Amino acid sequence: MLEVRGLRAGYGEVDALRGVDLDVGPGELVALVGANGAGKSTLLKCISGLLSPTAGTIRLGGESIAGASPTRIVRLGVAHVPEGRQVFGRLSVADNLLLGAYGRLRQLTRAEVAARIEEVCRTFPALSGR
Repeated sequence: MLEVRGLRAGYGEVDALRGVDLDVGPGELVALVGANGAGKSTLLKCISGLLSPTAGTIRLGGESIAGASPTRIVRLGVAHVPEGRQVFGRLSVADNLLLGAYGRLRQLTRAEVAARIEEVCRTFPALSGR
């Protein structure tokens, strides 16, 4: 589903990423873990189109998205909300889940979106009613 190969990116003369490879298959959950400055945010910015890589490839569903606009990438179902800026700090859990379905609203009926949110709440019961 998501394939990153040999990704290189940075800011000015400084490389934050050098030769990063990542595979995320359908239905997989992946966590990026690392110290401050390790390149986690830079990788996500490249995947979501907020930063163009200087080398390497990013493919989503077999289609190249490296250097594509954030608008195009959102339409493919990928979005990035930078941490630490309280962009969605006041949204309820239910609103956050609904926002997560935004990219699929054209393909799913309201009933299907509601069913998926219910499935998430069954999987993570602590989210129910929040």
